Amino acid sequence: MSKLWSWRDAGGRTRNRTLIDAAGMLVRFVTDATSIQARWSLTSSNLAMPHMAATGVSGLDLYVRTSATKWHWLAVGFPKGISNSVELVKDAPPGKHEFMLYLPLYNGIKNLEIGVPAGASLTKAGTWGKGDRKPIVFYGTSILQGGCASRPGMAHCAILGRRFNWPTINLGFSGNGRMEPEMADLLAELDPAVYVLDCVPNMTTEQVAERVEPFVQRLRKSHPGTPIVLVEDQTYGNAFFHPTVEKKQKESRTALKRAFENLKKNGTRNIFYLPGGELLGDDGEATVDGSHPTDLGFVRQAEVTAKVLKPLLR
Repeated sequence: MSKLWSWRDAGGRTRNRTLIDAAGMLVRFVTDATSIQARWSLTSSNLAMPHMAATGVSGLDLYVRTSATKWHWLAVGFPKGISNSVELVKDAPPGKHEFMLYLPLYNGIKNLEIGVPAGASLTKAGTWGKGDRKPIVFYGTSILQGGCASRPGMAHCAILGRRFNWPTINLGFSGNGRMEPEMADLLAELDPAVYVLDCVPNMTTEQVAERVEPFVQRLRKSHPGTPIVLVEDQTYGNAFFHPTVEKKQKESRTALKRAFENLKKNGTRNIFYLPGGELLGDDGEATVDGSHPTDLGFVRQAEVTAKVLKPLLR
């Protein structure tokens, strides 16, 4: 790179860490630079998937804060290989601005560097907002991880983070969101504002019936008052035409609703239920493959989820 560029991370240091699928991770920083570049190295050469763009799988996604509570998309970092270097911003207006840079959804990061012209300032951003904002913890499947958003900032938990100006933790595990008891113990080590449990797409009806209640009860032992939201699976875009798919969804939803009602009956408080029928709409236009949302699907899912989360984030 040009000698005019000073390469640092948001804390002023160069960091080298290997991550496995950096979904949900981001860097917030403040700079007065008129130009911003980024260099990042990936852990996998598989930049894209047949049903998901390289910008979402392996790219970077930059937003800028436009007010105390508003973020606006600004630039995407297109991946070209394992090692990448792009100019994200040029000819920016003068003054200090806060930026948020999302990391790839389905690839890991070996290292990330932010480049600004020599003499420009680059510092870590402050808190998300006034008061103590514990993160929203999302636990779920490949859908939660971000498949198949066109860029990292379009995963629905990222959209919700910007909407509420609130930190989020994305614990989406592709094909592996199954509510094992060990995962409940790991989640219990966190201290969130809300738990959002969205695992039904990866679970059989029997697993839903067996695991949901003890999973919630294990969380409750450590967090007696933290709100917990149980989310139904989205209605598959082609379920109306496949009776077996429709039947499986009805059975899983029935099992989840029964678990929810049992928990409430047994005295579990601050537990909430999000039906899946409205998450993607009913026109069949919101997925890539009937299950994984497009950007349209993620926006719709965020809109519906926001209605449940808003009163819980006071």
